[in-house]
Amino acid sequence: MPKIRKPASIEKGLEEVIQILTEDEIVNSIGKSSSYLRKCSDPEQNYWINHDEFFKLDQACIKKNKAPPLLDVYEYMVSKEMGSIDFGKIESLDEVLVRFNILHGKLIEKIKEAQDPKSDKGSEISDIEKKDILKAVRDLENKILKVKTIIDK
Repeated sequence: MPKIRKPASIEKGLEEVIQILTEDEIVNSIGKSSSYLRKCSDPEQNYWINHDEFFKLDQACIKKNKAPPLLDVYEYMVSKEMGSIDFGKIESLDEVLVRFNILHGKLIEKIKEAQDPKSDKGSEISDIEKKDILKAVRDLENKILKVKTIIDK
């Protein structure tokens, strides 16, 4: 029977990496097999993955156009420890999801504006537009973090 990994844990992130990458992709990334990753993802074992391997696995996932599971987990864990993060007074999941939709709409708007032929560089995205888009992405990521935090309570 498979072991249950705690959501938003390194072990769960490694489990996701194993699902995304093939054996060859894992070996090419870190020089070790999926068996090693399974040992590292076992919450009952004392195997640890190093930072360089952590990065290379996420990098391989990104090359497959997949979100980097280990980065997502790491960001969540760090943010959770930073109890001083102020998410405002929004506490209910419904309110957070409404705000999430607003931010998602703003992100889409920024992207469409940047790709408009009448924008700074036409359909090519300028550095200023990239900055605005990345800020909109970060705002959305912060809201996703709030959803994770509420669910994890």
